[in-house]
Amino acid sequence: MSLSYREVAEIMKIIDASSMDEVILEVDGAKLVVRRGAAGTNGAGSHAAPAPAPASSASTAVAKSSAAVAASAPAAGQDTDGETVRAPMVGTFYRSPSPGEPAFVDVGATVSAGDPLCLIEVMKLYTTIEATCAGTIARVLAEDGALVEFDQPLFVIEPS
Repeated sequence: MSLSYREVAEIMKIIDASSMDEVILEVDGAKLVVRRGAAGTNGAGSHAAPAPAPASSASTAVAKSSAAVAASAPAAGQDTDGETVRAPMVGTFYRSPSPGEPAFVDVGATVSAGDPLCLIEVMKLYTTIEATCAGTIARVLAEDGALVEFDQPLFVIEPS
């Protein structure tokens, strides 16, 4: 059993809400190490160490502080109609499968649940982010090639 991105994200939320400074979690060869404000870190928040097991979800998870989570929430008065697709991890956001190719989706594109919307790259591992519902892409909220934070809104889909 390996950890899914959702499971790691939930673990990170629980740790962020606690007063713990360090957590080490090992599950079937996957190791998740989270340190807050420890010596030798850049002070940017908690982070996860790479797991020795191949294709382990834990190796790509990175947490952030609750202040940063709150900062990524939609601002007051911002249009929040539709289903918001959020980043399940910190990483680099890519709209296309490779350089020079067209974007997976653009504003106005019709998508079905499970259709690929973008890629997020963490430590040379690419994760495909999929549509959470069927509908039309109303907005693209992240810039191609930009660093995105955990739980940052990426797309708004108007359900059909």
